[in-house]
Amino acid sequence: MRRDIEFKSKGETCRGWFYTPDKRKGPFPTVIMAGGWCYVKEIVMPNYADYFVREGFAALIFDYRNFGASEGKLRQHLDPWWQIEDYRNAISYAETLPEVDAERIGIWGISYSGGHVLITGAIDPRVKCILSTIPVVDGYENMRRSHGERRFEDLLNAVIEDRRKRYKNENDRGFMAFSSLKPEEELSVWPYPETKKVFLEWKKSAAPLHEHRCTIESAENLLAYTVFPYLSRIANTPAMMVVAEGDNITLWDLEIEAFRQIKSRQKRLFVIPKTTHMTLYRDMSKLEMAATQEASFLSEYLLKPYK
Repeated sequence: MRRDIEFKSKGETCRGWFYTPDKRKGPFPTVIMAGGWCYVKEIVMPNYADYFVREGFAALIFDYRNFGASEGKLRQHLDPWWQIEDYRNAISYAETLPEVDAERIGIWGISYSGGHVLITGAIDPRVKCILSTIPVVDGYENMRRSHGERRFEDLLNAVIEDRRKRYKNENDRGFMAFSSLKPEEELSVWPYPETKKVFLEWKKSAAPLHEHRCTIESAENLLAYTVFPYLSRIANTPAMMVVAEGDNITLWDLEIEAFRQIKSRQKRLFVIPKTTHMTLYRDMSKLEMAATQEASFLSEYLLKPYK
């Protein structure tokens, strides 16, 4: 069963969906879910939620402030710490629901939010299980490798020029493409033609509120983003990371290094063979592989010990 939900985060309303298993009685262990770069809740999250609900979990998925159905005046602006705050407020909201077992709350993220859940799980003791899917773990290195030497300089110049404009007029915010079909001609944050093709397919089929652009300041925030200072804090929380073999978008070698630095003995790395980052958005068999492994991990730590 699915119903609409909303909750406040820093005075603004975040909206989403809450799923509960049919023909079962709660309170349920619950997974809090939010998306990556410029996502709205309709993009892949319901697909993963279906697998979790079948295993007996409730799932709460939501749009961050400034995106999709949620409020926010700075539309299409990504601040990772605002988004982490939205995760934490989603947890606080979930704790108030009678269907939710507040002692069994897990968090799931993908791509940019795959990094967010590592940080959130490190700083919020209410998190009892972490699922990180093809995460962004180091924004600067990600951008440097993705853009190459010449275009990375173009990105840095665009960020500085936008900062100068905002200093003169805070409302003079520039925007840039999320991704581009012609990255050599059009500067974008994620210069991968396949990314734009896949996300526009999602927009057409299921996610009309998706906008394929963001503030330039969002890229500046990404350049300062890293999960590494927080990984050693994940000492007692079960944590799973799903990585795509050869992922050149969020850099699978960095992801594996991030996994290595998690101290928890209750951790699992699953590498999906012969795939790419964007395959998990268009090939449902690969998505099923990731979701099945994650549902199994959730069951191991949030279901089986309580039976």
